[in-house]
Amino acid sequence: MPVARPETSDSRIIAHVDMDCFYVQVEQRKQPHLKGQPTAVVQYNSWKGGGLIAVGYEARKDGVKRSMRGDEAKKVCPQIHLVQVPVARGKADLTIYRNAGSEVVSILARKGRCERASIDEVYLDLTDAAETMLKETPLETLESIDEEVLKSHVLGLSLNGNDDRETVREWLTRRDADHRDKLLACGAIIVAELRLQVLRETEFTCSAGVAHNKMLAKLASGMNKPAQQTIVTLASVKGLLEPLPIKKMKQLGGKLGSSLQTDLGVNTVGDLLQFSEQKLQDIYGANTGTWLWNTARGISGDEVEGRLLPKSHGSGKTFPGVRALKTLAAVEKWLKELCEELSERLQLDLETNKRVAHTLTLHANAYKSTDTDSLKKFPSKSCPLRYGAGKVLEDSVNLFQAALREFLGSYTNPVDGGWGVTNLSVSASKIVAAPSGTCSITRYFHGQDRFHASSEQSDKKFAPESDNLSPSRTESHSASHQTECEGGQTQITSDTFSLDQYETACKDEAIESCSTSKQHEPQLRLSEKERNINDGKRSYEQKRKATQEKGTSSILRFLQTNSCSSSNQETKCLPSEGVQEALDMGSESQNKRRTDSWRYNAGEIDQSVVNELPAEIQEEVRTWLRPQKQANTVKRGSSIAHYFSPNKNKQTNLRKS
Repeated sequence: MPVARPETSDSRIIAHVDMDCFYVQVEQRKQPHLKGQPTAVVQYNSWKGGGLIAVGYEARKDGVKRSMRGDEAKKVCPQIHLVQVPVARGKADLTIYRNAGSEVVSILARKGRCERASIDEVYLDLTDAAETMLKETPLETLESIDEEVLKSHVLGLSLNGNDDRETVREWLTRRDADHRDKLLACGAIIVAELRLQVLRETEFTCSAGVAHNKMLAKLASGMNKPAQQTIVTLASVKGLLEPLPIKKMKQLGGKLGSSLQTDLGVNTVGDLLQFSEQKLQDIYGANTGTWLWNTARGISGDEVEGRLLPKSHGSGKTFPGVRALKTLAAVEKWLKELCEELSERLQLDLETNKRVAHTLTLHANAYKSTDTDSLKKFPSKSCPLRYGAGKVLEDSVNLFQAALREFLGSYTNPVDGGWGVTNLSVSASKIVAAPSGTCSITRYFHGQDRFHASSEQSDKKFAPESDNLSPSRTESHSASHQTECEGGQTQITSDTFSLDQYETACKDEAIESCSTSKQHEPQLRLSEKERNINDGKRSYEQKRKATQEKGTSSILRFLQTNSCSSSNQETKCLPSEGVQEALDMGSESQNKRRTDSWRYNAGEIDQSVVNELPAEIQEEVRTWLRPQKQANTVKRGSSIAHYFSPNKNKQTNLRKS
């Protein structure tokens, strides 16, 4: 449900910038001969010429609409150019459009807080920039104003049609203007400048709305297109909103808008003005009722979030008509394609922007062919996101099966058919910045986590001469990666680096760390390790054999040995003269020191890292983290049997005598 946020007392200047028929512009920049020609971007599906995704303004003038298919568009406009959207994994690939949108965002963000709302639209908070401009250059003193600013549409401004630009100039430079209107004028000048910069640097045109909040700016940006901007003054808000259909308002296009129409007879925003705030609260609750009351009056306190990157990633596909997916195998096939695309985007976001997503959600539209309840909505399902295409696919399949059972009912077997999926998508959300200075253990166990080094060291790589490892335990890669742990930078070089190799390397690192002096820094120990590897002092086969003789290496062995080199307690690495003394100590004493050392470092273990480990290792780590139970030692004389023992009775009789 919508959330009512109070509008700030200070005047804000918000702009909504919307690209003009963006997909067509991207294709026209890629193919310059299409500029100025009627153009449309169509789906890869060639049925009836493909569905139109975007229609250029030149084609719109000839009557082409987005609801048409390619063949119909050619009948309406024979000279139209139909450009097929790029295809990957059997579906539309929007990568070039996302990248082009990023170009625009980087330019718009130069003047204020920027929120990327979608591929082709952006919100800007220009309040600080407008305030600064008004202080430094009073509008009434402006001698020249750019022509792009004078083309602005000012809502509520009376125009005579003869010299509209001169009328706009007078409005912009009024001495007696309200402070809010002066800030709007400054915002209009800034937005016009940004739009020109976008045109010069990217060849793209865009339109904009300038207002005192996000809701009004969004409504205004689409009023005058293409390549124009609209200003919403305080005096014009009522006239702008009253005639608007209620379904055109953001968050009122669904059930809430339908409820307003059927229950209250509200068809336009103006109709909503007749209801008091209390009445709306009684019907829709305190929060939603207040939000409706504010919306009808153009009041909104939604802030522009400082976000240049998308807040979620998604991959989906529709299967209309006879192409509906009717078997679990067909659904799993397409989920595999969707999950691979989603995983690639997540990995790119992680590597480029250092962001991680936490929630995986599956959405679908489906129908039941043998049930009167075919309109029942297919439920969406979510779970914690695990990185890696295979894991994303596994979780997505489980989510779909759970949703399908709920959709069909517990007494229906999905294998029996009688259902069809017309839309399928997976998305990743709750994306946040990856914690800096931390090193996730999944980096060493995950197929997408890599160890790399510079190209100069590529011929000195630590790689096995023959690969006898099972495929399930080997991960191959050849990119460059650098991890930062505990304030130092660790760089491990390998083209084919397996889990077994990592376990062996962990042991060697621990041994070398314990054999060096206390004064050596972590970087020096790493250098010694690299020299040992590069000089060939110990081959991979020897290390593998040593690992097999000692048994499977546990992750706790790595944690345990690392605590040896990092702890300042008595379990810290002993100098050479103390080795014999340590060997002479009993195993019980050694186990006690290990336990003490682990207890000392237990508080430093990040629980989120433990959750990323494989299930069997999680259990082992949690066993270590679990507090040790105290021995049930019974003090002498504290047992009930003590009071009934023969000795106890004798002592009691002596006291009485």
